[in-house]
Amino acid sequence: MEKQLTNPPIDRVDGRMKVTGAAQYFADFELPNMAYCVLVGSEIGRGTITNLDTKKAQGAPGVLGVFTHQNMPPIPGWDAPVGGEADGPAPKPKTEETYRILSSPKILFDGQPIALVVADSFERATYAASLVKATYAKQTARTEVEKHLADGIAPGRPGSSDYLRGKADGYQSAPVTLEANYTIPIEVHNPMELHGILAHWTGTDTLMLYAKTQGVNATQQAMAQAFKIDPKKVHVHTEFMGGGFGMGLRTWPQETAVVAVARKIGRPLKLVVTRSQMFTLVGHRPYTVQTINMGADTNGKLIGIAHAATAETASYEDFTEATVNMTKFMYDCPNVSTRYRIVRLDRSVPIWMRGPGEATGAFALESAMDEMAHKLNLDPIEFRLRNYTETDPEHNRPYSSKHLREAYQRGAEAIGWNKRTNEPGSQRDGDWLIGYGMSTGTFNAFRWEASARALLKADGSLTIQSAVTDIGPGTGTALTMIAHNVLGVPLNQIKVEYGDTSLPKAPTQGGSAIVSAVGSAVFDACTTIKKQLIELATKAGGPLAGRQDDELAIADGMLSVEKEPRRKVALSDLLRANNLTVIDKSADSKGGPELGKYSMYSFSVHFVQVRVNPLTGVVRVAKAVSVADSGRIVSPKTAASQMIGGVAGGIGMALTEEALIDHRFGRFVNNNLGDYHVAVHADVPAIETIMIDKPDPIINPMGAKGMGEIALIGFAGAVANAVFNATGQRVRDLPITPDKVMQKLA
Repeated sequence: MEKQLTNPPIDRVDGRMKVTGAAQYFADFELPNMAYCVLVGSEIGRGTITNLDTKKAQGAPGVLGVFTHQNMPPIPGWDAPVGGEADGPAPKPKTEETYRILSSPKILFDGQPIALVVADSFERATYAASLVKATYAKQTARTEVEKHLADGIAPGRPGSSDYLRGKADGYQSAPVTLEANYTIPIEVHNPMELHGILAHWTGTDTLMLYAKTQGVNATQQAMAQAFKIDPKKVHVHTEFMGGGFGMGLRTWPQETAVVAVARKIGRPLKLVVTRSQMFTLVGHRPYTVQTINMGADTNGKLIGIAHAATAETASYEDFTEATVNMTKFMYDCPNVSTRYRIVRLDRSVPIWMRGPGEATGAFALESAMDEMAHKLNLDPIEFRLRNYTETDPEHNRPYSSKHLREAYQRGAEAIGWNKRTNEPGSQRDGDWLIGYGMSTGTFNAFRWEASARALLKADGSLTIQSAVTDIGPGTGTALTMIAHNVLGVPLNQIKVEYGDTSLPKAPTQGGSAIVSAVGSAVFDACTTIKKQLIELATKAGGPLAGRQDDELAIADGMLSVEKEPRRKVALSDLLRANNLTVIDKSADSKGGPELGKYSMYSFSVHFVQVRVNPLTGVVRVAKAVSVADSGRIVSPKTAASQMIGGVAGGIGMALTEEALIDHRFGRFVNNNLGDYHVAVHADVPAIETIMIDKPDPIINPMGAKGMGEIALIGFAGAVANAVFNATGQRVRDLPITPDKVMQKLA
């Protein structure tokens, strides 16, 4: 009865709600007697508040309170050592500094909240916040990574230690060598939906939250820890989210402060941060400097790679990410060493962002691979194939699946790679130089523990329940397809309920793992229902009595004998005949020990054609092809949408996005969407997506691996490589802006 299905491309199940305004985001909720709060940020990057004047703000119309370090309500869980669960979903290594919002006059970063103003309307709170005045004893703020590279320290997190396979300097013995430095600037999430929270104490120790979070269960646990209450008494709701990008992967201090103040004033309290505060209060991609040393023989076989990265973190918290990890296993190379360091600066703490550190690391590694291919006079794809590996050299075990060769081939055919010449600057179209580039991306394919509930009702409808938050990739649509494939219930009779802690527990949406994790739980719950249906149908006196499981098919709400299609029974009739109003099954799902025997990754290959104007330095991505090797594609339409979104973000990463700091003051100078340039429609060409669509036999029962991260990982490198092919000039510092191109061409 089990068959692999090629799924049809269906529309998003929540699409109509989103485009008609029926979908409610956290800020859309209005509660009786609700108050509003606005944060006042510091105007210095480091120092101490010497005077804080709040009298005018307190006397402004409608103001219910002004909270500062002098009168902030206590947060019981923050008595624990810094780095506990009250600060977020994972412990943080202790640093010399401690940051507790509104607990001290000490300023650790520009924009740090110094006051929280509460009023009976958002407009009144905003006006009153403008009346808060502070004076400071300023100190010099350290905000520049490059000036403090020597201060880099090894992180204390597991998995962040230096790595060595073979010799650390093995590349030096190679006849062809490369040394290059690559820089990624600060990049800021900037989804359409601003960050915030709505907190309502419904009792002395019962809390209702409408939050912008990528994991309602994680927020539930963080708030329970912070206020020392039973997690079951914290109810978190996040059904819709207008873009996460990583900013919702933790519970931020300002969220906890709002909950504390809501308890103090005895009213529901809503915070929506400003666009400029999105640059300082909810994380960002950390500024990172990388060095690649690479060596190969004259036949194009890698002999050694050394990859070193240094990234910024905050003075009060050590943030780390997997910047150098791809280098450890991507290519067959006997001598590989990696080193990762962090520099503590007077900046707000970074967070994982759109492809996390792998996107940062892939830019350096894949640019270096292109540079080395050019030195060897090899086609960049051919160079990668000469160093292709069928097994993971880091862990010395097989991949659960890997179809990267096919991805190279199909992407090259789609982009017209045969039109590319190895000689840079040799192709023109009128005034424009033409170049082709490609790059590989990869990300861990995870399967976390998750739960789900399935309810098949006597009217033939099916309800799927999970607490998982759908941050936009189409999780509800994917879960609908999984349930449809297992039980054959028509798509329009399946409803997915999600984004609420009252539902079965689910992991935080991040790391491209939700379809694998929650999808497996949905699969298992629906499979259990299917088994019961078969038992009811094939028992003595049943409509399909005597038939075996492998003789049956389930589709279109019917259970039938596959070779006798007229012999069938509607699932709804089967329930009614057995006096059942519903079959209700739950499943807790997780991977077994077999997962530890394999290395599990998703892979992508990005191809681009760029046009570069040598007179202006303008770079245009004229064509993009992205190929995904991520197992079975559960929902083709939303999968393609994920890849397209990754390309759009990748174009921004490659060509436009850069948060700039005036290091004299430690302040952003472009903390708005007028000066911080995200990719817009004019920057994004038609994008072709290709899915290898071959099931992974190990990771989960659907054979599906994650896709969200690989949609962006590697893309910036493809653009940089294409710019080199077009101009003969290598830009190693993102973004590739016209001034940098012109400087190289001059």
